[in-house]
Amino acid sequence: MTGGTRMRDRRGASPVVDALLRGLGPVYWLVIVVGAVLTQLLPGGPDGRPVRTAMTASLGVFFVLLLTRLVLAVVQQRGRRFALLALAVGVALWATGAAIVFSNQAVVGVEFPARGEIFYLASYLGIATFLFRDVSRRGVPSIEIVLEAAVVCGAAVCLAAVAVVTPLATTFQRGALPLLVSVLYPVIDVGLVVIVIAQVMLGLRLPSFRSFALALGFVGLAVGDTAFVLTLDRGIYTSSIALDVIWAAGLALIVGAACLPPVVTEAAKERRYSVVALPAAAALAVAILVLNPGGSISGYLTAASVLTLAAAGARMLLALREAQEAAESRRLSLTDEMTGLPNRRALLAAADERLRTGAPTGFLLLDIDAFKDVNDSMGHTVGDEVLRVLAYRMRLAVGDEVLVARLGGDEFALLARTDDATRLIPLARSVRDSLSEPMRVDDITLAITASIGITLARSTDSSTELLRRADIAMYEAKASPAGVVLFDASLDGASRARLRRGDDLRHAIAQGEIGVMYQPQVSAVDGRVVGVEALVRWQHPELGLLTPGAFLSDARRSGLMPEVSAIVLHHVLVDARRWCDDGFAFRVAMKCGPPELVGGPLLPRLFTEVGAAGLPEDTLVLEVLEDSFVAEPELAFRAIHELRAHHVQVAIDDYGIGYSSLAYLRDIPVQELKMDRSFIATVVTDERSRLIVRTTARMAHAFGFRMVAHGVGDAEIARAVVPLGVDVLQGYHVARPMPAEEVAPWIRSRAAGAEKSGVGLDA
Repeated sequence: MTGGTRMRDRRGASPVVDALLRGLGPVYWLVIVVGAVLTQLLPGGPDGRPVRTAMTASLGVFFVLLLTRLVLAVVQQRGRRFALLALAVGVALWATGAAIVFSNQAVVGVEFPARGEIFYLASYLGIATFLFRDVSRRGVPSIEIVLEAAVVCGAAVCLAAVAVVTPLATTFQRGALPLLVSVLYPVIDVGLVVIVIAQVMLGLRLPSFRSFALALGFVGLAVGDTAFVLTLDRGIYTSSIALDVIWAAGLALIVGAACLPPVVTEAAKERRYSVVALPAAAALAVAILVLNPGGSISGYLTAASVLTLAAAGARMLLALREAQEAAESRRLSLTDEMTGLPNRRALLAAADERLRTGAPTGFLLLDIDAFKDVNDSMGHTVGDEVLRVLAYRMRLAVGDEVLVARLGGDEFALLARTDDATRLIPLARSVRDSLSEPMRVDDITLAITASIGITLARSTDSSTELLRRADIAMYEAKASPAGVVLFDASLDGASRARLRRGDDLRHAIAQGEIGVMYQPQVSAVDGRVVGVEALVRWQHPELGLLTPGAFLSDARRSGLMPEVSAIVLHHVLVDARRWCDDGFAFRVAMKCGPPELVGGPLLPRLFTEVGAAGLPEDTLVLEVLEDSFVAEPELAFRAIHELRAHHVQVAIDDYGIGYSSLAYLRDIPVQELKMDRSFIATVVTDERSRLIVRTTARMAHAFGFRMVAHGVGDAEIARAVVPLGVDVLQGYHVARPMPAEEVAPWIRSRAAGAEKSGVGLDA
C-alpha cells in the first residue's frame, strides 16, 4: 500500500493473546518503578546485600516479563516470527550477562570486564538482527550485504577508537582491551540509533511512534553505557540504581515498540547508500594506517583497519562483477537470443530516442510470407536456422545505417535514418530481393518472400504508433503484388473501418442477424431437385441483406469464423431435419474454408450434431476448396476421411482455379466436383471453356464423381452445358437463393409445373 495507507500484521491473533500483550507492558514498567523505590528504602546502601538482592529479584522478574511479551508477540504476529525471536534471544543474552555479573558481585568485587560481558556483547547481535529483519523479510543475507556491514562496522570501530578511546587511553591505565570493551557499548548503542534513523529516512521504516520508541530505547542504552564507563576509574563494577533503571527503561522501550504490530508499506523504497559509505569507510581505514595514532591500542587499530580494507576490497571485486553481470543482463534484455539482433524492446527504445530528438526516421515492418509452412513441414529447428540466415542477409542488405531488429516469430523491423520515401521504398525492395535468393536447406531449395510495410515518422509520433501504422501497411503489402506498401491515411481509415465491421459483426452474431439462404440444385437430365446449397447472409439493420463477400473476410480477420460456421451448421441441420420429416430426400450442402477443415471446432461439432440430428446417410455435403490440400495436405486428407466415416459427402468447390492436381482426386474419397462459374459462364462463347468443362466431366465420371455446373445464369448456358456431361445445374436460371421456409413450396410448385406441362428443364 502506498500514499500512507497502512496495514497491520495480525495474523494468528486471539483475544487472550491480545489482552496479555496489552497488559504486560504496564506491568514491567511497574516492576522498574517498584524496584527503584525498594532500593531507596532498604538499608545498607547501594552495595549492601538487601539492595543487591532486591535489584537482582526485580531484574529477574523484569526480564521474565520482557521475554514473555516477546513470545506472545511471536504467537500473535507469525509474519515477524524470525525478527521477534532474534530480539528475544538478544534480551535473554542480556539477562544472562546481568545474572552472571550480579551473582558474582553479591559475593566479591568483580573486575571489569567480567565473564558476563561476552553475553552483553552477544545480545547486540540479536538486537541488530531484529532491526534488519523487521524491515524487510529477507532470507540468508547475501555476501555483498555481509561485506558492506563488515566495512561500515570496521570503520565505526576505527572512528570510535580514534575519537573516544585514544583520548582516554592516557587516563585509563588498565590496558587497551578493557578500554575497548567499555567504550564499545555506547558506540554500538549510537550505531543502532543511527540505523533506526537511517531506515526511517530511507523509507524502510515509517516515521511512527514505534520507530520513535525504538530510537529512544537505544538512546537510553547509550546514556546508561556512557555513564557506566565513567564509573570504571577503579576497574571494578559498582552498584548504581540509576544506571540499572536507565538500562531497564531502554530495554522496555525497545521491547514495547517491537511488540506493537508494525505499520508497513506494501512496497518500501530500497535505497542503497553503499556508494558513499563504502569509499568513506575505506578512506578512513587508510588514513588510520597512514597516521598511526600509536599508544596502547595501536595494534587493535591496525588490525581493524586492515580487516576493513580487506572487506572493502572484496566488496569492490563483487561490485565489479555485479556491474559486468548487469551490463550483460541489459544486453540480453535488448537482444534476440536466436538471431543476435536487437529485440522489440531495443527497437522501440531506439525509435523513441530518435523521435525525441526529432531526427528523420523511417520505420519498416517485415513479415515472412507463409513461414508457418517451413516450420510445419521441416521442423522448428530448420525454421530457426532459416530465420538466422534471413537476419544475416538483412543486415548485409541495409548496412550499418539501418537498425535491424526481430520482433518475434517471423516478424522483423528496420529503423532507418531517413524519412524520404524515395529512399525507403528502394531499401525495402532490396531487402526483399536479398531474402528471395534461393536457400538450400536439407536438400530442399527454398525461395523466401516477405511483405514490408513502411511508415514515416511525424513530430507527434511514438514508437508504438509507428509500429501500428507499419503493421497496417504490412498487411496491405501481403495483398499487393509488389509486396511493399507505404502507409497513408486512407489505409488507416480502411483499417479502422475493418475493426468497426468486426465489432459490428460480433454484435450481429449476438443479436441473431446471421442467417442462411438456400440455392437449389437440379438434375441436368430430368430437372429434379437433387440438392440445395446453404449460403450465409447477414441481415444488416442499416445496409440490408449482405452476401458473404461483404463480411466473411472481416469475420476471418476478427477471429469470428468459428462462430459464423457454427451458426450456418446449426441452420443447415435444423432445416435438413425438417425437410426429411416433410418427405423430401435431397442433399444439403454448406461451404467449409481450409482453416475450418484442418483445425478448429467445426468438424468435432459437425460430427456430434449430425449424429444427434439423425439425418439419412449422405444428406449433408461439405464443400471444400482446392486450396485446402495445399497448406495442410495431410490434415486435409485425414479430415475428409473422417467426414466419410461419418457419412458426410465431400465436394471440391470452385474446381479448376486452385490446386487442380489429379493426385489428390485419386487419393481422397470425394463425391462431387463443382466447376467454377468462370468456366460455366463462358461455355457459350469460348471453345476452350467448353473443352475444359467436357474434359473435366469425363474425368469426374471416370473417378465416380458428380459434376456440378455452378453459375448457370440463363437457359442458353443450361442448354450448352448439358451436352458437355454435367450432372447437376446450379445458378440464377434454376433459382435465386431463398429463405429456408420457401424451399419446400418452391420444390412443390416446380414439380407441379413440370408435371402439368410434361416438359423438362430445357424447355
